[in-house]
Amino acid sequence: MSYNLPSDAVWFVTGCSSGIGQSLAQLISQSSNRLVATARDPSALSNIPDGSRVLKLELDVTSIPKIEAALRATLEKFGRIDVVVNNAGYTLTGDAEGAGDEESRALMDTNFWGVVNITKRALGIMRDDNPKNGQQGGVILNMSSMGGWSGYPANSFYHASKFAVEGWTESVAKELPAAWNIHLCLIEPGGTKTNYATSSLKHMAKRHPAYADPSYPTNVLMAYMLSDQGRSAWAEPSAMAAAIYTIVSRGKRIPIRVPLGSDAWGIIAKDLEDTKKDLDELKDISLSVGDAKQLSTLSFLK
Repeated sequence: MSYNLPSDAVWFVTGCSSGIGQSLAQLISQSSNRLVATARDPSALSNIPDGSRVLKLELDVTSIPKIEAALRATLEKFGRIDVVVNNAGYTLTGDAEGAGDEESRALMDTNFWGVVNITKRALGIMRDDNPKNGQQGGVILNMSSMGGWSGYPANSFYHASKFAVEGWTESVAKELPAAWNIHLCLIEPGGTKTNYATSSLKHMAKRHPAYADPSYPTNVLMAYMLSDQGRSAWAEPSAMAAAIYTIVSRGKRIPIRVPLGSDAWGIIAKDLEDTKKDLDELKDISLSVGDAKQLSTLSFLK
């Protein structure tokens, strides 16, 4: 089912203080669409133009009262929400064995539970409130990563959060009746020239001494992320923003997953090839378990 973005669409975007969120907010503000740009610190939104079609709000995605206040303010201003972009998030680097519970859970609260708590409330708005204001349904874009498909050293809890977002989003998307016209989509960027790997990068409070060798995988990956040369081929956030806007505005089907960048597309394509090889190699063992009719009982899921 295709989605037609109205010319005066209302976008609600989290994490607009920098990076992809800021670039997307700037792009939307230059269109005929309307924008709600949010950040923990509203003063960080100064690079986004002001105007009658722009609303800037404080939002901590780990706070349900603040989520509800921001959504309520949006409806009071614009009457509906057509597109939600759950962009707020960060990474936590280091070896998993040395990670503290508090810092690990804090990341999940932002990257996963923030997405969950906004999406759940946005579904009701798109189903119940939007039709009263001339628009049926909407689009919810949950910012994942190529790291929501494949896991790498040094970012185990980041990957856990993105894998959780991917599984949860895909399940919810399949719960929604087509008549509601609500579309969920996972955006999977590759390397992007944002603060993700520089000033916004959070390191685990402690490193496990067993992983100190610079040749170990975690340290090699961290060195790559921190090097200017390693990041030189990464995509510009403005290019990511333009691609995201195109996915929603092109008047076609909203896919469940959209890899962005040659690294994201290439890594995912290679992973699919490797998975297919494993499936073929282990087919006899896999099919030796259970009844051959098991698959046919799940035909309703196709």
